[in-house]
Amino acid sequence: MELPFDGEISRFYEKDAPQDIRNAIRRADKGDILDSSYPHSERLPRKHYEKDLEALQIELVKLQAWAKASGARIAIVFEGRDAAGKGGTIKRFREYLNPRGARVVALPKPSDIEATQWYFQRYIDHLPAGGEIVFYDRSWYNRGVVEKVFGFCTDEQREHFFAQVPDFERMLVDEGIHLFKFWLNVGRAEQLHRFLKREGSPLKQWKLSRIDVEGLRKWDAYSAAISETLERSHTDHAPWTIIRSDDKRRARIETIRHVLSQIDYHRKDTRAVGKPDPAVCGGPGIWDG
Repeated sequence: MELPFDGEISRFYEKDAPQDIRNAIRRADKGDILDSSYPHSERLPRKHYEKDLEALQIELVKLQAWAKASGARIAIVFEGRDAAGKGGTIKRFREYLNPRGARVVALPKPSDIEATQWYFQRYIDHLPAGGEIVFYDRSWYNRGVVEKVFGFCTDEQREHFFAQVPDFERMLVDEGIHLFKFWLNVGRAEQLHRFLKREGSPLKQWKLSRIDVEGLRKWDAYSAAISETLERSHTDHAPWTIIRSDDKRRARIETIRHVLSQIDYHRKDTRAVGKPDPAVCGGPGIWDG
């Protein structure tokens, strides 16, 4: 089978990946957590996961009904390293929601015209109307991390972004929008393991991009950019919530649970919602670069 990008991911794994990363992948059994610093030694059992997910998805249906009735606006930003599980988590959020009121925003590279506009302008066009939930699959934080790592913006442009983003997000919150910002973080071995699985699957190869391949060698640069971004854009009015996503099941459960726990919607079942696991879902203090 022909591999995407001429098998560059496999070659990186065999020749260039740090030895401890290769060892972790080679030694792992199915279901193992590859990052030794992850707070749980095993993945969440499937039966437990499916039971919790169903209960939380019922609550999401209630949340959407409340949003539609009340005119509430909810914007949920998903950021994270490549292969951290953003798309899969968004999928579980939306699985049983009415798609007319639960949109995904995944913007491509700016057009020539958009590149001349105010940086936040194209994201504003997709903010939720009354009764809507909008999921940003990557967001204005591209400038804080990806554009910095690959040199797609100048240092001056990035500084201007950091000067404006707290006030931009304050305006959204003051307008009454329920704003959530999630950073999904995945360990280096787990990320490479997921890339290898995508490379070898004809059904998942479309998820890979040239940025993914080139980014494999930029782990430290990503870490520095992420750390700075979290530090400079974590505010009281728009805080970051870190999701440690080496276990996709726990990541999905805890992300949904966090959103539900922060909104007082009609007919809320607090027992079904439960409380987020602070070792998996918390502030920037649990981010592990």
